[in-house]
Amino acid sequence: MSSFSAITPGTDLSRHARDLVRMHDAVIGGGRPIMRPRAVVARSWSRVFETGLDPSGVNARTPYPIEEIELRRRRSPLSTVIGDLTQIVAPVADASQLLLVVTDADGVILWRNGSARIRARADTLGFREGSVWTESAVGTNAIGTALAEATPVQLFSGEHFEQTQHPWYCTAAPVHDPISGEMLGIVDVSGPALTLHPAISALVDTAVRLAESQLWRRHEQRLDHLRTSAAPLLASVRGPLLLVDDHGWVAHSSGVATTGRVAAPRSDRAITVPGLGLCLPEQLPHGWLIRPAERTSRISMTLRLSSPPTVEVIGADSSWHSPVTVRHAEILLLLQRRGREGMTVADLGHALFGDADHAVAVRAEVSRLRRALGAVVDSRPYRLAESLDLVVEAPDAGRLSESAFVRRSTSPGVRALAA
Repeated sequence: MSSFSAITPGTDLSRHARDLVRMHDAVIGGGRPIMRPRAVVARSWSRVFETGLDPSGVNARTPYPIEEIELRRRRSPLSTVIGDLTQIVAPVADASQLLLVVTDADGVILWRNGSARIRARADTLGFREGSVWTESAVGTNAIGTALAEATPVQLFSGEHFEQTQHPWYCTAAPVHDPISGEMLGIVDVSGPALTLHPAISALVDTAVRLAESQLWRRHEQRLDHLRTSAAPLLASVRGPLLLVDDHGWVAHSSGVATTGRVAAPRSDRAITVPGLGLCLPEQLPHGWLIRPAERTSRISMTLRLSSPPTVEVIGADSSWHSPVTVRHAEILLLLQRRGREGMTVADLGHALFGDADHAVAVRAEVSRLRRALGAVVDSRPYRLAESLDLVVEAPDAGRLSESAFVRRSTSPGVRALAA
């Protein structure tokens, strides 16, 4: 059984659905339920209570017009794999009374495929193309909760916030871009609650793995094209170098060993590359040429915990400053406090979210941090790059522990600094 499944093999679906509906009614009514909601459900209900949504019916749905849906489809990287996903579900859709639904990262349903009869039932819920299926729009549901938790979610019957969704099960999982780490959208399989089978979780997992593997295959094809187009230039350049794409994935290396990816290059700043030191990227028509700078030095970075947080960087032949997100400032602060010992993915998960169940979210945030600031964080474990000197300043307080940034942080590891 998958770790995110709502049922176990042999579960009496009818009885379990009745128990969950009673639990839902007790919690919504302010009573004490006989059974407790699962942790993922309890967290979602807590978030949804704050939105003021009505649990007794269908809340307002305002689907996007077809023009906006088509525009989002064209822009979505998942448009290149939707045909493969449909092939997985189509053979069993009618017999199993299920729907395949694919959304973008905003929770907008872009594609829906499956049993015609179930599609008609879904229409009455507004569960159709163009609808926004986030927690803030329709309450606790597998798509919206998977977006909020950045993890696979399965919900059954009364675990949904809206009573009109109780006759359904939903199983959803995020799809991430294997190149950038960004969440691209959600793959969801839904159907009548009493048709839920434990194998549905495996079906969704298979669909996500297929989508990500196909996206990776197309990425490799683009690297092949980059190598081919840059071949004449590479033949004329001497010395160690890397040829990379816009995300820092290495298409070709000469004179240096690489792990396959470096920091995403930018023309206005230097980056550090293991084995090359400080480098100045040179932009090509379809990628970047990375060679060592004429001299190497350490990089000095100042993190100011202002509102918003900012960083100022001084390196060889390059200096710049830039705002950073609160989450990225928290990561830099936590890694600076830990020193060369570093932090594992689980350590950062506990420090940022209070548990170790957010490994995907941690990796995605560190990936975004590297793209924004360069190779300032090493992996395995996560720690500040050896060539980086980081100073943290709290402009609004004499001591870090007294700063508004620390006191207002939602991350347990940062809040602990106030002690």
